[in-house]
Amino acid sequence: MIRLGIVGCGRILNAHLQGLLRLIEKGVDDFRVTALVARNRDDALMFARRGEGPTPRPPVLDPSTGDPLAAPHTYVTDLHSDTDAAIFTDFREMVSSGTVDAVIDLTALDIHHLVADSALNAGLHVHTQKPLAISVRAGQRMIRQAKDNNCVLGVFENVRQSLSGRAAAWAVATGRIGAPQLVISGSLGGLWSPTKVVAETPWRHQKVRGGGGGTIDIGVHQFHGLRHVFGEVAWVSAHTPTLEPNRYMPGDTNHADPVAVDVDDTHLACFGFENGAIGQLLWSWGLHGPPVEVTGAPAFYGTEGAIVGGQLHSPSGTSANLVELYQQEITSEERDRHFPLGLTDGFAIQGLDFLTAIKEKGQIETSGHEGLMDLACSFAMIESSHLKRQVTLDEVLDNSADVYQREIDEHHNLI
Repeated sequence: MIRLGIVGCGRILNAHLQGLLRLIEKGVDDFRVTALVARNRDDALMFARRGEGPTPRPPVLDPSTGDPLAAPHTYVTDLHSDTDAAIFTDFREMVSSGTVDAVIDLTALDIHHLVADSALNAGLHVHTQKPLAISVRAGQRMIRQAKDNNCVLGVFENVRQSLSGRAAAWAVATGRIGAPQLVISGSLGGLWSPTKVVAETPWRHQKVRGGGGGTIDIGVHQFHGLRHVFGEVAWVSAHTPTLEPNRYMPGDTNHADPVAVDVDDTHLACFGFENGAIGQLLWSWGLHGPPVEVTGAPAFYGTEGAIVGGQLHSPSGTSANLVELYQQEITSEERDRHFPLGLTDGFAIQGLDFLTAIKEKGQIETSGHEGLMDLACSFAMIESSHLKRQVTLDEVLDNSADVYQREIDEHHNLI
């Protein structure tokens, strides 16, 4: 029986508990959530036992959006009624209590490396919410600690577990579009534009707590998907401005209590892959006016075809629905590997992968290394913008291009 301790009881916890509930429904019953940690004890009690505890927070988004932040409120006892989760207000106390074997870290980004430091050095496995860490140095330290203590380290990043993500990677890997040439992805404006505090979490707009703005928070999603399909990134050239210096919480209609912003809210980037393909990426949660979507994005082009708008296009002019083609042609082994137990919920697939890696002393697909590479690509955009030149991934990974991150690392005593 694997005992899980969850650190951080914010709104995203509902999506993770729902994922674990899907596992139980599929007969996976060799784990228990035995601990919840929140600085405010009531926040943990809010998820402990149905019918008890404080009133759940209302979702920040309409459930119809399907966004994980709008997942239905879920309690630990919904998963297993035979277990009462111990409640802690300090993750270090949970680690030393001996009540857990592994940690699911859903805290704000600035303490991911602290939770990992405590847990991994105690021999506990760690699965952390994306992004992996507050900086590249912090992520590298987490990976070293996992290796030194023979622990599993994974990052919650479910972009690749979607049908469209799996199908695109399959199509490129099987040569359906030939050699990769170009990709374009992103959008401008929308949900949190122009001045809303993203997910009602001010830390996302503070450098020493969130690392960066959308360039980090969303950039890791974008690069994870692109790397999964097209391969490793070699260089980045980008501009990452702050268009809106202040943001406001819901209800602050008079803008009387601004949240000062010291991170980016927009990124425009060109980049190159190790295989010679090139890409363009854009994002903003600023901008006054209607949002702009890149039609058909993410769009992948190759020497013998393209994937645009979910369609696989051939040079002859024919096209096919990529997901349908993928589902028809993948082998049963591929289907079981990509969607084990017939699961389609990315949170459930990630949870199962983490539990399996622990039991088999293996590696989770979205490993600490994968999280580090996503993080390095995203920070490469900011470092490029501040250095006003193209930067290579090697420069970011060896920390020679750290003009932006150095303040973060010094603040957190990482250098």
